Amino acid sequence: MRETRRILLDGNPVDVVRQGETLVAGDGRTVAIADAHHLPPVTPSKIICVHLNYISRVKEMQTTLPPAPTYFHKPVSALNSHDAAVVRPDGCSWLNYEGEIAIVIGRTARNISPAEAGDYIRGFTVANDYGLHDFRDTDSGSMLRVKGADTLCPVGPGVVEGWDFRGKQIRTLVNGEVRQDGNTDEMEWDMHYLVADIARTITLQPGDLLLSGTPAISRTVYPGDVVEVEVEGLGTLRNHIVTGPTPIRTDVGAQVTESEEVLSTAQGGDWEFRGIRKPQPAAH
Repeated sequence: MRETRRILLDGNPVDVVRQGETLVAGDGRTVAIADAHHLPPVTPSKIICVHLNYISRVKEMQTTLPPAPTYFHKPVSALNSHDAAVVRPDGCSWLNYEGEIAIVIGRTARNISPAEAGDYIRGFTVANDYGLHDFRDTDSGSMLRVKGADTLCPVGPGVVEGWDFRGKQIRTLVNGEVRQDGNTDEMEWDMHYLVADIARTITLQPGDLLLSGTPAISRTVYPGDVVEVEVEGLGTLRNHIVTGPTPIRTDVGAQVTESEEVLSTAQGGDWEFRGIRKPQPAAH
C-alpha cells in the first residue's frame, strides 16, 4: 500500500509520501508526521454522500433500506483536514459526528459497471460527515444546511492506495472513548457499487469524494471535544470542536429548531428516556 498526503511545507501546499513516521516531498524535503500541518489530501470537484448503508445504523434508526442507495451533496466549501477545527456555529446546539470511509476517484468515470469500478478508484481516506441537526426540520430532504456548513467535511490524513475495503473495522472516539464501532462488511452496497451507481448519470472526476455511510451511534459533540475516526489500514482522522464567533443570523432564512425529530436524530431514538446533555456556553 502507498499513502500520500498534502501538507503545508515552508508556506506552500506540497504532496508528500508517507515513509513510517516521516513525510517525504518530491524534492527530498522531509517532515515528521507529528510536526506536519495537514491539508485536505485531495481537491474534489464534488463530494457525494450516501444516506444509509451500514446495517447497524439502519437497525438503530428502526427503518429499512430502499431498493437502491440514496445520496446527498456536501459543498466543496465544507472540506476540512486532519487536526483542524470543526466549527459549530454560534446559536447551534446539535452537531453530530459520523465516522466514514471516503472513496477517492482516480480516473474520469462515466457509465461503468461495478466490476469495472475498482479501476477508477485511486484509493481511500478517512472522513467525518458532521451534521448540524438544528436545521433538520427545514433541510431533511436536501441536507444542505444540515451537512454543508463550512468545516463539516474533514478528510484525511492521507489517501491510501492498494487498500482492500472488505472486512475492515471503523471506529469513532470522542475524548478517547469509543462511540462507534463497526465493520465494512455491514455495508449493504460496497464501494464499487456506489461508484458505478453515481457514474451512471454523473461524471466523476479525479479527486472526487464519495462518502460511503456510517455505522450506528452518531451522537452530539460539543466545543472542546476531540473526535477521532479510526479505520483499519487507513489511519486516524482527528479534529476538535470549536464555537464559531459569529451567531447564525435571525433576519433571514429558516431558523434552528429543537423538535422531536431534531432531538431524536441527534441523541438517538431513546433520547426521551435519557438525560440529554445540553450544550454549555463557550468559554471566553
